[in-house]
Amino acid sequence: MSETADDLFTREDPIFATKELLEISHLPGEGRIVGRDDEISQLATAVNPAIFGQSPSNVLIYGKTGTGKSLCAKYVSRRLIETAGDEGVTATFAYVDCAQDTTETQAVQTIADSVNDVEATDINIPDKGLSTSTYYKRLWRILDQRFDVVVIILDEIDKLSDDDILMQLSRAGEAGKITDCKLGVLGISNKIQYKDRMDERVKSSLCEREFVFPPYDANQLRNIMEARSDAFRDGVLEASTIPRAAALAAREHGDARKAIDILRYAGEIAQSNGSTTVREQFVTQARQRAETDRFRELIRGSTPHSRYVLQALAVLSLSNPQQEGFRTSRVYEIYENICRQEGSESLSLRRVRDLLKEHAFLDIIEQSKHSGGSAEGSYTNHQLLEDPEVVKDVLTEESTS
Repeated sequence: MSETADDLFTREDPIFATKELLEISHLPGEGRIVGRDDEISQLATAVNPAIFGQSPSNVLIYGKTGTGKSLCAKYVSRRLIETAGDEGVTATFAYVDCAQDTTETQAVQTIADSVNDVEATDINIPDKGLSTSTYYKRLWRILDQRFDVVVIILDEIDKLSDDDILMQLSRAGEAGKITDCKLGVLGISNKIQYKDRMDERVKSSLCEREFVFPPYDANQLRNIMEARSDAFRDGVLEASTIPRAAALAAREHGDARKAIDILRYAGEIAQSNGSTTVREQFVTQARQRAETDRFRELIRGSTPHSRYVLQALAVLSLSNPQQEGFRTSRVYEIYENICRQEGSESLSLRRVRDLLKEHAFLDIIEQSKHSGGSAEGSYTNHQLLEDPEVVKDVLTEESTS
């Protein structure tokens, strides 16, 4: 017998009340930012001169993924605009995701577009088609026409293809590009060693203040999840569910995004099981699913050979769980075996090195240089940052789908 529409769809969600509170894209209100009071206070002090129309300090913020860097930068910037407005100062902020806008032209176009109001300025910022220098000229005109102070947040700044935009932004006032507007840059990076590869001139002007955001501990993660627990209906969360998810996330990574993902997935598992409560036992299943989905997202659109290289590292990691990292030559050897099994012609060693670099760029693997002395010379070790079981499962899925 076929199901009626009423049988097929649930009109009332028995688990979630406001599920969007558990989405990563959801920006929590002031009362929901947990465990970052000191960092918010330090950031506010750095940009405080902007309230009076003076230049805010340029800041570089480091920390692992999911430690609240972007969240706090946006929150402080929003509060800055409100407070500056009370003082009669016109301020705004522009946000650039450098993982998406990797080139100088893309980044400056995004900034110019986000601070522009074409009706007020009569300046057009097309998506493409202008030279980089023209985008800059239009940006400077917009800033001087419209604002006293602007803060520019460059998230995942290490993904920029070069330092050129940092040079332009950090020295715009000094170089006379803008005369009526003060500019501050908040750079955010997951890589604490990022500064080492910066141009010295950029480093001197951009790194006025540096802050490191540590991973969240279990108590902070528990508070973060409890602050979002009204995503669920009253009484559906078992008392031990959030503490278990927090302990698991703190032990493995201290990443709030992953912790919130685990909680959301645990709720979805409860739904699919027809359970009226989100039980502690669902947390372990949810953790596996969260890791799998995140890795699947990371490798979406990657080429078969890009996946074979990761598969080779997963095979080595599972066979040698105590070993930290494997030489390029060893990875290449296993990669060639996988290619033979798949009936595919292997790429050159040089191309495989490039693929490994790409994976390191995406933080899927970590690379470290070593010196083997006069007998061996230098070599590179590659280590999976993902759970090798998760990598193996997802790659096996991909190859059979």
